[in-house]
Amino acid sequence: MPKTPFLTVDCVLFEGESVLLVRRGCEPHKGCLALPGGFVDIGETVEEACSRELCEETSIVIKPENLILIGVYSAPERDQRFHTVSIAFLGKSSLKNIKAGDDALSVELVHNWKTADIAFDH
Repeated sequence: MPKTPFLTVDCVLFEGESVLLVRRGCEPHKGCLALPGGFVDIGETVEEACSRELCEETSIVIKPENLILIGVYSAPERDQRFHTVSIAFLGKSSLKNIKAGDDALSVELVHNWKTADIAFDH
């Protein structure tokens, strides 16, 4: 079987000029800020995976069909563990009832996200 990159998704949500980030509970980058996201499961579309990961990490529910493609990030060195390809989506939702779950230590609205040290190549 040929080797291929691992497929991941990330979700970007804004509230005003702040962006929603999670603080990672697992290595790599444990304790660092990151976009909510994760690996695509077999049998899922990338939109379904993005919706599922967002809900698991932040309790925010967005229908897969309401996600908007931002871009694809595929630098082979972007993840220190192995080659990953990430598809990023923009979502819209109320951020009033955010709650950390799954492998997120916390969920934070970060105003200075452009200068924040964010995990991976976001």
